Amino acid sequence: MRKIFTLLFCAASLATGLAQQESYFTNPVIHGDVADPSIIRIDQTYYITGTSSEWAPYYPVFTSTDLVNWQQTGHVFDEKPEWTKSSFWAPEWYQHKGKVYVYYTARKQSDNISCIGVAVADSPTGKFKDHGPVVEFGKEAIDAFILEDKGKLYISWKAYGLDNQPIELLACKLTDDGLRLDGKPFSLLRDDERQGMEGQHWFKKDGYYYIIYSVRGCCGPQSDYAVSVARSKKLEGPYEKYQGNPILHGSKEVLSIGHGTITTTPDGRMYYLCHAYQPGSGFYQGRQPYLQEVRMGEDHWPHFVTGEYASRTQPMPFAESAQVPVFDFSDDFTGATLRPEWSWNYPYTDVKTEIKNGKLSLSGTPKPGVKTGAALCLRPTSPDYTLETAIVNRNDSWKGITMYGDANNLITCGCVGDRLILKYILEGKEHPLADLPLPASPLYLQMKVTDGTHSMFYWSKDGQAWNEIVGEALSAKETRSLIQWDRISRPGLYQEGDPTAPAVYAYCLLKNERRNLSFTPLPIRYNRSPYRNDSRILFTIHRILYA
Repeated sequence: MRKIFTLLFCAASLATGLAQQESYFTNPVIHGDVADPSIIRIDQTYYITGTSSEWAPYYPVFTSTDLVNWQQTGHVFDEKPEWTKSSFWAPEWYQHKGKVYVYYTARKQSDNISCIGVAVADSPTGKFKDHGPVVEFGKEAIDAFILEDKGKLYISWKAYGLDNQPIELLACKLTDDGLRLDGKPFSLLRDDERQGMEGQHWFKKDGYYYIIYSVRGCCGPQSDYAVSVARSKKLEGPYEKYQGNPILHGSKEVLSIGHGTITTTPDGRMYYLCHAYQPGSGFYQGRQPYLQEVRMGEDHWPHFVTGEYASRTQPMPFAESAQVPVFDFSDDFTGATLRPEWSWNYPYTDVKTEIKNGKLSLSGTPKPGVKTGAALCLRPTSPDYTLETAIVNRNDSWKGITMYGDANNLITCGCVGDRLILKYILEGKEHPLADLPLPASPLYLQMKVTDGTHSMFYWSKDGQAWNEIVGEALSAKETRSLIQWDRISRPGLYQEGDPTAPAVYAYCLLKNERRNLSFTPLPIRYNRSPYRNDSRILFTIHRILYA
């Protein structure tokens, strides 16, 4: 263990030294699936929240003092607001009269229609009080953003996504307390080209109102998100689209980039935080937060400092800071509560966890019609990793580990009674892959994932000598089926069966086998950027391998 910590310290010191010397960082700034990020600065501290989709708790919260190194502190909601059902998307921070507001998208329990709710707290890490829906419009109202102009609050949103008419970005004045609409909605932009239009950031600068928004497809392997901009001299428009749109789009090193918000540094520089996929196996980490600086050009249009082609390598926002590596996750269950990195499959199972005497007890009651169990999972932060745990009890429920897509699509390896079983569930149909006598109690289990999808399973009596569980192999197409359109599959712990017969775990370790922290960048192309003559030299930190 001492050797591991020594290597980690040395690697971190090396990365710190190089970053301080060159003053660059590598995107993403948060590793793992955190789509539709919203960012806010309060004094010297920055806060991020983002989509949690079909995972609980709802809307993860991260903090930073340098925009590059982030730590998860909790969630906006530990429990669902009473009016909500699912699809927790695109939250948006706003500070107003000493309070912090979060405007968020969710489906209503009553009719399954997506609308925008609002909740208020004293700080981004405080306890939020929900005030229910604020925007209910047609079959879908999503992607809220707030603008204050001349002392009045305005909310904008995407409308008509599921109605039989072109998508629009609509807006409406809010009441002074920010909790209700005040007046009639009006149109900001209309998607007449049928390219898609959402994830807008609306701001005023130098006599213009600007809307930075996302176009094309947001999610999945074929998505091609990009960022465009429009402006107007008047708040209500009409808005003129920039002739050089999109102002930011993908490249060979970044896929499908968009849906973000702008924050400022204390000295007034603007940074756009959005999400993007990585190409290749990095795709299976999901939509990760990317940070890029924005400046206003002499043409009075915003431009990205490193050009229109998204780049992973970016100048550090603060020269005195350095990017630190992503460390492994481990939980020995000695804390009073679950760590904030854990998430569970709330739409399908009422999950119950209890931490006692350094052990985690996991069980769940499936929702009506659901045939699978409770999944307590982690966001993968690398395409190659190992998940390891020890099961310390025996009963007739399923106790094990999983690669989880949803209730109908998952792989799980676990013990049931006196058997150790590996199975695959595709579109609700169960496919046994291996079945052997239970070799040990306590039972150590391992899942090794490579390239984001391929998984191999192992058991051990002592956590030292590992034995592969040989079973029917899955094709790449079958393993990719675990990915849902708006989220990535997650590794974790799994219990299925009698909710009074829990699975009990001694620890959990998620070890990244390939850190993916270093990157040899493509030459940045400063096309259509006012900063094309920037002479900064990009650097490469070669891959650091950890023991």
